[in-house]
Amino acid sequence: MRKNSVFFLGALAGTCLTLLVSGPRSEFWIAAAKAATSSDTYVQLNLLGDVFERIRADYVEKPDDSKLVEGAINGMVTSLDPHSRYMNEQAWRDMQETTHGEFGGLGIEVTMEDGLVKVVSPMDGTPAAKAGIMSGDLITYIDGDAVQGLTLEQAVNKMKGPVHTTTKLKIERKNVDKPIDVSLEREIIQVKPVSFHTDGGDIGYIRISSFNEQTEDGLKSAIADISKQIPQDKLAGYVLDLRNNPGGLLDQAVDVSGTFMPRGEVVSTRGRTPEETQRYTAKGGDITKGKKLIVLINGGSASASEIVAGALHDHKRATLIGTRSFGKGSVQTIIPLGTGNGALALTTARYFTPSGRSIQAQGITPDIEVLQDVPDEFKGRSDTKGEASMRGHLSAEGAEQTGSQAYVPPDEKNDKALGAAYDLLRGVTVKADMPPTPKTTVPN
Repeated sequence: MRKNSVFFLGALAGTCLTLLVSGPRSEFWIAAAKAATSSDTYVQLNLLGDVFERIRADYVEKPDDSKLVEGAINGMVTSLDPHSRYMNEQAWRDMQETTHGEFGGLGIEVTMEDGLVKVVSPMDGTPAAKAGIMSGDLITYIDGDAVQGLTLEQAVNKMKGPVHTTTKLKIERKNVDKPIDVSLEREIIQVKPVSFHTDGGDIGYIRISSFNEQTEDGLKSAIADISKQIPQDKLAGYVLDLRNNPGGLLDQAVDVSGTFMPRGEVVSTRGRTPEETQRYTAKGGDITKGKKLIVLINGGSASASEIVAGALHDHKRATLIGTRSFGKGSVQTIIPLGTGNGALALTTARYFTPSGRSIQAQGITPDIEVLQDVPDEFKGRSDTKGEASMRGHLSAEGAEQTGSQAYVPPDEKNDKALGAAYDLLRGVTVKADMPPTPKTTVPN
């Protein structure tokens, strides 16, 4: 993945698209047929063309060629892993809106699992969060229509609509016998990825809920405002809350890490060959002037949030508190496929922390594990299964780890992980390596 998380794969992507759009009578197919005797790949491509032509000629009703092509692309891409996917033109526009930080909808980060839409995390302050939708919920029906059989993009599009209109979802929850019916009013979702407040006049609390194009600026603004509210000689440190943060843009994860680090590697990405390895380093310096830092993570912390936690941990810049993170350690490169053709989100590499640990299907383990007291109505559905439980996931380079608590109490007074962070910063609880001593053995 390169700057802005978008780059072109090159001729291969263009060839595949032309292969499907041109139809079996194109010059490509003629060339493929000639090469069939010498290449198993071209034999399979010829088979695909034969099936495409047979459907067009003999299906009981006249099929829509564009839908056949899109279905073939979706089938090919979704056979790879849970995070590779094809986005048609509308889905591509929707994704761009999301990364810019404003879009219409319900405010749910979702993925696909066993043919159903699974909630990764509801976004703070959105209709989904207000309605009580939780991480791990499975959406089975949208406005009375079954989700089974839809692609992820089709399901997401059904949940979108004009502002102030209503959509009804049927949800299945672990250890809840009956499906739950939820009615939500659509809103313009303005994703404000950073929120903050001060606690007791000596600690700055900063929550990052997602990594979009506004995250770095929001973080720097939050730190500046905290510095105005709390004099430096009274500031005990910062709590950076990344719990239930599903991730986002790689460059923002690098920039956020660099806000707390004077220098050093943040993350590396490693593809199929050694030549594809990329290393991303901190820039700009630690604007918190080395103040103590605690990072909160849990089972809903994924992707970009795991990169930040891993970098700050490996450099001994922060102490991690909470539960093991999700384990989404793969890189999706966004490959635009030309005007009107959408884009391909293709898994191209794995993430590695500065010390060389893979995040994939393992996650980040906190220095101090703190389990929350879960109310009875949420017991049995407060844990995430993690990346390792997803069908078709990339294998780990070590022992895979599944499942971790993802519940965050709505009232800070009952938030044990946050309380532990405050106690550690104030010296109520003593830990030998708090604050950590910056590590010099990781790449700089």
